Amino acid sequence: MSLAGAAGRSYNRPVATLTRWVLGHKKTVVLAWLIIAAAAFAAVRPSIDSLSQEFAVPGRESFETNREVLRLYGSGGADAPIVPVVTLPEGTTVDSAGIVGELGQALDRVKAALPVARIVSFASTGDPAFVSDDRRTTYAIVVIPEGRGFSAGQAEAKAAAEALAGVTVGGAPIAVTGLEVLRAPAEESGETGPSVLAEVLVGAAGALVILAFVFASFMALIPLLLAAIAIPTTFLLIWPLAQATDVSFIVQFLVALIGLGVSIDYALLVVIRWREERRRAGVSNEQAVQRAMERAGSSVVFSGTTVAIALLALVVLPVPFLRSIGIAGMLIPLVSTAIAITLLPVILATVGPRVDWPRLRREDRASRFWTEWARIVVRRRRVVFVLATAALVALVVLAFQIQLGVPRAESLAQSGAPREAFDQLEASGIGAGPLTPFEVLVGDGDPEAVARALSGTRGVLGAVAPTDPEWRQEGTALVTVVPADDGNSRAGRATLDRVRDTLAATGSSAGVGGQAAQSSDLIDAIYGNFPLMIGLIVLLTFVLLARAFRSVLLPFKAVALNLLSVGTAWGLMVLIWQKGYGSGLIWGIEPTGSITNWVPLMVFAFLFGLSTDYHVFVVSRMREVYDRTGKTRTAVVEGIGRTGRLVTSAALILFWAFVALTATPGTEVKIFATALALGILLDATIIRAMLVPASVAIIGRWNWVLPVWLAKLLRVEPSPLRRAAAAAAATAASR
Repeated sequence: MSLAGAAGRSYNRPVATLTRWVLGHKKTVVLAWLIIAAAAFAAVRPSIDSLSQEFAVPGRESFETNREVLRLYGSGGADAPIVPVVTLPEGTTVDSAGIVGELGQALDRVKAALPVARIVSFASTGDPAFVSDDRRTTYAIVVIPEGRGFSAGQAEAKAAAEALAGVTVGGAPIAVTGLEVLRAPAEESGETGPSVLAEVLVGAAGALVILAFVFASFMALIPLLLAAIAIPTTFLLIWPLAQATDVSFIVQFLVALIGLGVSIDYALLVVIRWREERRRAGVSNEQAVQRAMERAGSSVVFSGTTVAIALLALVVLPVPFLRSIGIAGMLIPLVSTAIAITLLPVILATVGPRVDWPRLRREDRASRFWTEWARIVVRRRRVVFVLATAALVALVVLAFQIQLGVPRAESLAQSGAPREAFDQLEASGIGAGPLTPFEVLVGDGDPEAVARALSGTRGVLGAVAPTDPEWRQEGTALVTVVPADDGNSRAGRATLDRVRDTLAATGSSAGVGGQAAQSSDLIDAIYGNFPLMIGLIVLLTFVLLARAFRSVLLPFKAVALNLLSVGTAWGLMVLIWQKGYGSGLIWGIEPTGSITNWVPLMVFAFLFGLSTDYHVFVVSRMREVYDRTGKTRTAVVEGIGRTGRLVTSAALILFWAFVALTATPGTEVKIFATALALGILLDATIIRAMLVPASVAIIGRWNWVLPVWLAKLLRVEPSPLRRAAAAAAATAASR
């Protein structure tokens, strides 16, 4: 039995069987997908409308406190408050005649516009925490009901700003700021929040340009057709899931961008292999489809499964909205895989030859550029390996400096009235603390005594316990604690810990809520279980790739390189955004100081799966060549020569989609999109085009070994060293 035959029997038999059935029932397959597509397009809007916009962290003190505050008081929760700010003219202070009265009247207008809001200020408390040292700048905290989605709090902020329009205190206008207000797109810019349809259209336009270059024929439209079916079909499956349980609204963006990317990736892999097989002498079109699916189709199945696993592993995290993202996200690659191994073969077997016109590029030969590149890498494998590793490790070292939280307030908006109001707070010496106060719910004990104790806590600017009925309900009381630093910063979280310690020492039954407190608890919930998630992904990916590659070392290297890829993306986030080496130059945004808590997690899930995609594309081709020739060097050169353009094109498509996403307003969205765009590009170039071929060339014939006992466990053909011994001896000098 030939090595190629053994390899084929081991991992492509199910795909070969399915392809034969599909090609024998073309009309049935097409009719089924037409019905599914019709239902899917109708389901997109109701599916999106049924998505949940809640970020729950059950069992955590801040979440439970915020829920109770909302129940009792009708306002508060996990959203930051609105903060009106006024800086009085020179020579006027808050102690000047009539100033407190004017301030109170202005805030009464806000209360009239937002009846459910709770407002605390110098006018209502006389507390010096609400006034700058020079007594000219003062602010109020307007606590609003917790909102939903990207636009939470923005409608209330607009209402407050309209209520204060034209109103002055001591002759100075009042401006409105706050975290949610700073995140909002500037009205004068005409910007809007992220749009699923807009991102898909922009990504598809860029993809079409790249596909036209790759195929040089009308075949460039076929991958987009598959994506146009895969994305709505995924929404069709998510719809009943969203009826049974909460599914986060973030899923819609995963479906759109990942669905577009992986659908095109899988179509690229299969179509390029089909074109190659058609060039062989004596091969009919259906035989070319069958052969393409037996090889490329099997790679698609393994790739889709590993991407699904990377997303599904989110279920181990004790955060419901992330679990829902994992479950729903798993559907994206699975649907894309199903279309690629059922509908695509039918298209290629029927209209494929006619659509593949004018055919300006041949597939019977490997790419000259990538073949020569592979030869250079093999000849200089140790130098290439060291240089590439050093460059990536430098970025990974930066990743260890990552600071999780919410970007600093000054990085969320660069202009507009909200930024001007924030600048007033900063210039006055008050700082960003009022934007992220802690809200303490006191169940028993004296709230004034609690406020006094908290006011003396290091890092606290002030603490007040208003006596108005709207701050005292059903035997409970609320104490507003204003930190000296941004509550989402490292210093702010240290202050939060001290506030909780002080409350414990008072003996009162009190819980700490507010936006910053819930953000801190979310970080603990996510990253406390992060090692378990990584371990699960690594184990399952290793098993799947060991089956796909029939090797021990190849899947081990795949997992290691995938982790390296994620680490470099994190390092880029730290460099460009947290430290600001790029955010200011490109977007005019100041260093964020921290990275939004959910971004590193989602980058990991996305990038690990997509990196596995590319690795399977490259190494499965190397495995195939090695099984045929028994020569590692030939396997590397031909494998890169055949897949280099494919992987680079696939990466460029996703790179473009995420670059387009960086154009949307919102610093946090830009951070996420930048990390994925650059991470994908580095993965496809430095890792897959340099480290993978260099490492395979260095290790030589040991790459291909799979012991008999492990092969039996994995239910695949073994790949003992003795099978390559003869070829290895003949080519030892070349390795």
